[in-house]
Amino acid sequence: MSNNNIRKSLVASALFGAFALASTSVAADPLAELHKAGQQNIRAAVQSQEKINNIFDQSQELLAEYRQLVEQTENLKVYNDHVAKLVADQNASLASFDKQIGTIEGTKQGIVPLMYRMVDTLEAFIKADMPIDLANRLARIDRLRAVLGNSAVNTSEMYRLVIEAYQIEKDLGTALVTYTDKLAVDGSEITVNYVYVGRVALLAQSLDEKQAWMFNKTTGQWEALGQEYLESTKFAIRVAGKQAAPELLKLPVLAAE
Repeated sequence: MSNNNIRKSLVASALFGAFALASTSVAADPLAELHKAGQQNIRAAVQSQEKINNIFDQSQELLAEYRQLVEQTENLKVYNDHVAKLVADQNASLASFDKQIGTIEGTKQGIVPLMYRMVDTLEAFIKADMPIDLANRLARIDRLRAVLGNSAVNTSEMYRLVIEAYQIEKDLGTALVTYTDKLAVDGSEITVNYVYVGRVALLAQSLDEKQAWMFNKTTGQWEALGQEYLESTKFAIRVAGKQAAPELLKLPVLAAE
């Protein structure tokens, strides 16, 4: 081959190589761009997904807070309704108390004079009754009068004490009691043991157990008992003092007229 032909072949080869290189470069650029765009899209998608995930998490938190607020609101409504009912009930109670307070004064104006009359009546009854533990019973009357004149004692307590005194007098009708006190005999006082059986009999016996007396309700006087009643009177005193078991007693009792 001649030198000219060799140079032409080299030129043609060079041109072909340049063309091929140019073609390869042109073909590679779009693929790189596509690859680059794909990578960017993937990164954008990941970022978008992360944003979506964050928004979803925030929405769930907001939903939970909303539900909690709704529940608290319902609870507060129920509680407020409950408190409103309590307030209404208290207002009704206060109105009732105000009404009662208005009537209490009127009640006190009626009950205070009644209590004074009750004490006077009780004292008259005690003085007309058998002299059963007379000193203590009359002392109770004096204490009641002191209470009625004491401003530190409220009306309800005064009334309770008066009723209590009446109950004590009532219980004497069924009581078997003994106590020691003085008895006037033949112009002098001696110490004796008293025993009373309800309001059926009131007896007294000397400490040496050699004498005994019975109170006569008709005459209002003490009368001496015969020897046949000494043992039964002594036994009655022992029974009343819880020193002997109760049993049938032989005691002098005045027959009803």
